Parts: sequence; C-alpha cells; structure tokens
Amino acid sequence: MHHPENDKQYKGLVVNEGVKNLPQVNPYARFSRQKQTLTAHEYVEGILRGDITLLGKAVTLIESNLPQDQAIAQQVIEQCLPYSGNSIRLGITGVPGAGKSTFIEALGTQLCHQGKHLAVLAIDPSSERSKGSILGDKTRMNELSVEANAFIRPSPSAGSLGGVARKTRETIVLCEAAGFDTIMVETVGVGQSETAAHSMVDFFLLLQVTGTGDELQGIKRGIMEMADGIAINKCDGNNIERAQAARVSFKNALALFPPTESGWQPYAETCSSVDKTGILKVWKMVEDYIRFTRENGYFDRRRTQQAKYWMYETINSALLNGFYQHPQIEQRLLEMEKQVLDNKISSFVAAHQLLQEYARYNH
Repeated sequence: MHHPENDKQYKGLVVNEGVKNLPQVNPYARFSRQKQTLTAHEYVEGILRGDITLLGKAVTLIESNLPQDQAIAQQVIEQCLPYSGNSIRLGITGVPGAGKSTFIEALGTQLCHQGKHLAVLAIDPSSERSKGSILGDKTRMNELSVEANAFIRPSPSAGSLGGVARKTRETIVLCEAAGFDTIMVETVGVGQSETAAHSMVDFFLLLQVTGTGDELQGIKRGIMEMADGIAINKCDGNNIERAQAARVSFKNALALFPPTESGWQPYAETCSSVDKTGILKVWKMVEDYIRFTRENGYFDRRRTQQAKYWMYETINSALLNGFYQHPQIEQRLLEMEKQVLDNKISSFVAAHQLLQEYARYNH
C-alpha cells in the first residue's frame, strides 16, 4: 500500500507498512485443553494423599449415570475401601427451619479449629421435584467453606432417594480414604431420607426448635425413636426459657421409649448456632455415645449391619434398574399396562408374566 506521507518532502515522517496477513490467533499460544482421562489408580493415589480436587472429581464419577464413569467409580471405591472406616459418621436431621445448615457451620468450624478434618454431605430426595439441592445453601456456610480442613459436597441435583443415598454412602468411603475423620450427613427434613441417613451413620442427631407449637407433635414418632440424641437449637434471646422447657419435655418423652439396642439412653441438649453456645456440649454427647458403643461392642456390630444392609440395597437397585431398562420389557410394560387398564388382565397376573419374560430374556 502506497503511503504519500513517506514522500521525501515530508521530513521526519515515516509510516510503516504494518504486518501482512496477520494471524487470527496467537501462534505462540498452546491449546492443549483436551479433557484428561485419569485411571482408577490415579484417582486413588490422589485421594489417599488428600487431593481435594481429585476427590471432588471422583465423587462426580460416582454421581454419573454413564456406564464408563460407573465402571471407573466402582474400581476407585474398591481400592479405597481398605482405607475407609476411620471416622465418626454423624447424621443430622430436623424439621424445616430448625437451622441445620447454620448448626453444621457452627459445629463444623469449631471442629476444624480443633484440628479435625470434616466432610459435609447431603441426602436430598426432594431435588427431583425442586431441581435444587439442600446444600445449595452451602453458599450460606461462608465461614466453614473457607476452612482448609473442610469439604462440603451437595447431593446430586436430581435422582431417586435410593440412588442419592447409595451415592452418599459411597462418597463417605472416598472421604474417609482421603483422611476426613468426621463425616456429617445432612438430610432435607422429616421423611424417608432419615431412614437412609440412619443406615449409614454412627450417631443420629435430631435438631429441634421451640416456638412452633407443641414441639413433641412437630416430628414423627419414628424419627424420635431413631435419634441417638436431640439438640434444641436457637436457644438464644427471648427463646432461652422455652428451649430449656423443651429440653425437659424431650427428656421425659425419650425416657418412655423402649430401651435402645445399643444400651445408650438418648437425651437432649440446648444450643445456639448464632451465639455459638452449647455447640460443643452437643459434640460431647456424640463423643460419649461413640465411646460407650465402642466399649460394649455395638459400634462395630452396627457398622457390620450397615454394610450388609447396603449390599442388599445395591442388589435390589441393580435388579430394579435392570428390569425397567431392559429394551423388550420397556415395550411389554406399555402393552401390559394397557391390558390392566382395560380390565383384560389382573395386575398380579400381568406382573408375573412380565417377570417370567424378563427371566427368559436373561436366561
């Protein structure tokens, strides 16, 4: 391109030609952003040395429904299993509004300051309806989330209760292998998720609040019977007297229940997650229970029972998925369903025919 400004009559003025055919990208930049596929052994090595990033990626594999991810995840779980089991597993439940996340942050922060390594997990069967996770509120755990010794993991954003619970159970194994000595499993509220949580923890804590009417009617009797201890939260301000009165009410109610299999007598404590008062009294309750059940042998016996329970749960889940996901059965289900609705065949006969066909397909 001709630049008249470069004419000799214009002294001291020079216009450069510039760069011809300017490349569209930086030729010196390296673009190797391909997704790195790790082996099961590499995941396990990272987990055992406490690599939180690799732990998080391994948990993502557990939560994935892709066959290739599940295959690697099962290898990782099997290799981590010998390094698991060395933690206190604490289940925390309570009515909505009881302040579970605030309590977890208050207790978790104090435990981290004591040098403990804490993992917080969730069982959230409601996510299938709400499309959200209760530990979406982990963003409110500002203080705990910045602790170097803490690992907070939301449950999958959707899934059946059985699936989410199984994945939480498997995540516990990985967290223990990564060196976490305290595991908290939070449930969404009062319901079937409590039974699932109870089947994977050592101590089951029921979090309660006062000022909601008759406190003893605020929860199901079954949850009370499962609880190894009760923490009455929000014992602060004008609520202190009511919280103390509620503690006495719960103490009397717990005394009426049949003796527990562990021999432990559950009791209630008051605390305030906001004022950070009474939190360590609740933790002492947990520690006393663990010490008591280890001495009488119940602790190990219960862990064994839980392992057996989850073996059968996994078998049931695999059989159920195998049946409903079978291509021939999927088609036949629709046909048999129509016959049942048209009163051409009974529900029981239809079910037996489908099961017999499934057995023949897998023979």
